[in-house]
Amino acid sequence: MMTKLLHSLIIMSTIASAEGVIECRVVTEGFQECNPYSTKYLYAKEIEYEKDRKKLINVKSLPVNEEKAVLRVISVEETAAPYKLSKESLRFKGSASSTFEQPLDIVGEVSVEKDKEPTEKRALMSKEDLEKYIGELQKYEKELQENKEKEIGIYRVTSGDALSRIAKKFKMKTAELRKFNKLEKGALLRIGQKLILPYSQDMVDAITSARYKVKQGDSLISIAKKFDLQPEDLISFNKLKKNTLLRIGKVLDLPLPHKLAELAKQKNYSRYGNRSLRVTATAYTSHAKQTDTTPFLAAWNNRLIPGMKIIAVSRDLLSLYGMRNGTKVRIAGLPGIYRVRDKMNKRYKRRIDIYMGVDRKRALRWGRRSVQIYWD
Repeated sequence: MMTKLLHSLIIMSTIASAEGVIECRVVTEGFQECNPYSTKYLYAKEIEYEKDRKKLINVKSLPVNEEKAVLRVISVEETAAPYKLSKESLRFKGSASSTFEQPLDIVGEVSVEKDKEPTEKRALMSKEDLEKYIGELQKYEKELQENKEKEIGIYRVTSGDALSRIAKKFKMKTAELRKFNKLEKGALLRIGQKLILPYSQDMVDAITSARYKVKQGDSLISIAKKFDLQPEDLISFNKLKKNTLLRIGKVLDLPLPHKLAELAKQKNYSRYGNRSLRVTATAYTSHAKQTDTTPFLAAWNNRLIPGMKIIAVSRDLLSLYGMRNGTKVRIAGLPGIYRVRDKMNKRYKRRIDIYMGVDRKRALRWGRRSVQIYWD
């Protein structure tokens, strides 16, 4: 039976091949028809098993429908007959195929491709309007380029700053600086506030610190010109020789006006004494919790009166640094002259306590600071 079935399959396969019809899933060029049914559907197998045993006992072929449908093969050209197919690949052509980049006639008429005749002419833009539009575009591009090249730096407000002082430091007018930062007249500045300046960040940092780091291509003349200084002043301020070669990375001190004013202020402090020392400064008041049972009586039996400029000093300032009862002391950042009239606990070193009467809030605001003091 198996031999008979195999023989039938070979015969039908030969007949199908002879007729020139193949399965549609393997159709290739040159075939006009194909069989939508696979060869496995030409014959079906009926399998019977012996009772209670899975053993094949009979195989026979089922009748085959001789009138199987055959499909006609249609080419791509026939399918796309109503359309005009492009044989040139449009992939990776970019924007070259854009209609906006084709040759156009645009002055005075509707945009029309040159190889076609316009069916209707309609005014779109006159020559004068077109020139005006191009001019505006060029002006806009120029403004964008100028804004891109404009250098802007940020300055952070520090203690003691005022808008007028900042403007003077950077050689600007106060109104100009206020307008540049969109500030109202009389606006108060807060410590840490950021102000925008029309300088590069390197220039802002250099002017603020009055120090400049030499870069490649710099010379004493170019640096002096950059900060509106005389080369001689820059040389003498940094104690350099005229023929000194600057190395990249060297830091120069700039004799800027605000730097010179700061140095003059320090000289004014030093005239109150030939000796100076940096100490930790705190504040105290005439209250029993801060002193003792006699808050208005200091060491050496000095009577304390609120409003007096008096300081208490640590014992090492008396024994090692030559201070004594009544020594005149100038404290950097505070006006006037203070006198030593009190002593502090033995556990403190290089420290002063500033007397603030009975004003606790003022003493709390002062807190703890590092200051420079001057005395003889």
